[in-house]
Amino acid sequence: MADQNKRPIEHNVDAPGQPISEKKRKKREKNLIYYPLGTIGRDMMYYLFTNCILTYILFTKKLTASQLMAITGIMIAARVFDALNDPIMGNIIERTRTKWGKFKPWLLAGVLSTSVVIYLAFNTNLQGWNFIIFFGFIYFAYSITYTMHDISYWGMIPALSRDADLRNQYTSRATFFAGVGSTLASVLIPIFTTGGMALGGNAGTAYGTIALIIAVLGPLFILFTLFGVKEYRGEEQEEKMKLNFRRITRTIKQNDQLRWMILIFLLQQIGNALVLGGIGSSLIYFRYGYEGGLYSIFSMVGVAATAVLMIIYPALSRKFTRRQLMSGLMLMVVIGSVVEVLGGLVLPANTISFILLTIGYMIVNLGLYGFYLIMMISIINTVEYNQLITGHRNEAIITSMRPLLTKMGSAIVVALTSLTYLIFHVTEKTNAIAHFEQQAQLGAITDTARMEGIKEVINGVHAGQTTGLMLAMVLIPLVFGFISYLLYQKHYKLDEKTYEDICAQLEAKKA
Repeated sequence: MADQNKRPIEHNVDAPGQPISEKKRKKREKNLIYYPLGTIGRDMMYYLFTNCILTYILFTKKLTASQLMAITGIMIAARVFDALNDPIMGNIIERTRTKWGKFKPWLLAGVLSTSVVIYLAFNTNLQGWNFIIFFGFIYFAYSITYTMHDISYWGMIPALSRDADLRNQYTSRATFFAGVGSTLASVLIPIFTTGGMALGGNAGTAYGTIALIIAVLGPLFILFTLFGVKEYRGEEQEEKMKLNFRRITRTIKQNDQLRWMILIFLLQQIGNALVLGGIGSSLIYFRYGYEGGLYSIFSMVGVAATAVLMIIYPALSRKFTRRQLMSGLMLMVVIGSVVEVLGGLVLPANTISFILLTIGYMIVNLGLYGFYLIMMISIINTVEYNQLITGHRNEAIITSMRPLLTKMGSAIVVALTSLTYLIFHVTEKTNAIAHFEQQAQLGAITDTARMEGIKEVINGVHAGQTTGLMLAMVLIPLVFGFISYLLYQKHYKLDEKTYEDICAQLEAKKA
């Protein structure tokens, strides 16, 4: 291994147009299998905590307006903390040198610690302000532990290959399997936590059981990446960076393309995450009935098309430029939004309107998730641009921007969701539902009485509440998606040809 690390960098990293040996070919094929498999459990954990924690709280805890605001404040504060923690974590990873590489030790430590945090988060009977204090501790703990393995995982892509087509394959496959994990979670969690099929006969027990299962699956899946992926470590010859904010801020300041992608990606993440952040489930339950199966169908169909997109994206990227793909995807977001309005506002609440609402969301989600794929690759490609203009790749710092912005976006989504709940008095209904869920968990009422009581609460939801949820669900993703589209088309300069030119210049400098 020592001799291999002394070789020139170009012999250890796939570069555009360079021939590869049979050994490298087999290593690449293994990486294309084992790297994406590792993220299935990680994204189940991410979906459970990020997309379900607020729903879990709303439907199992009685909250005053001030307590809901406190929860929202904790989430936002934790994301501000992440704004400092993510680049620092990326910097730490960049400086890590072990015989297992710089990514894998943090992958293992992060996944194991996140599993513990997730189990504790969903297995507490605390109520009121005692729960708020506990939630503050557990939410900050999650921010730290998940960051460890998230930055490590996605930070590996630039180290696996410089070839643009291969990066597309790594990114699309990893995103596909991330989608598998989140889709499984999005389908199964509502079914077994809400309504008549809730595990244990109530939402509190059900979420605790689900959390235990996912806390076990996360570490099991990451074993594929830990033992199956072989890294190319030629880039580790680069001098270790000093851990300070100057290096982090300098990387962002000097890289104008990275700065634009930070803004563009943040806007896209807000639009993409809003529906699954809580507004979508509340709308479905209030408008069509308190059954997890309905929301599972909505979310499953809503993300089904993205699986196809992730599979065919490498082929599409060879036929169309990213700018061309963005234009087509933006058109889909507009069309899907119109279909959503037709199903969710124009038609009465029946089977046809539910189908139209679900199809509309699927079209919108397809467009916005296509944005996500393109922007993932666009951020990664700023690594070589950074190397050209500064002499340093700083790949861990640059790739840490993606999880940082994802978390910041989810924090803003929480703020927008909570604001919507407060404006339209949604917590009045969720508190009433939580009362029946708590009584069932304590054994004070039967499951039949629980469902009958919740049905009465749902019947009392007025039209203004469902209309408010619907407008937020449609308008916010549309507006944020459109702004991100315009900024990308105008300000992102690293198109396919420019990126190839940059790689050629880097190879020429080495020669």
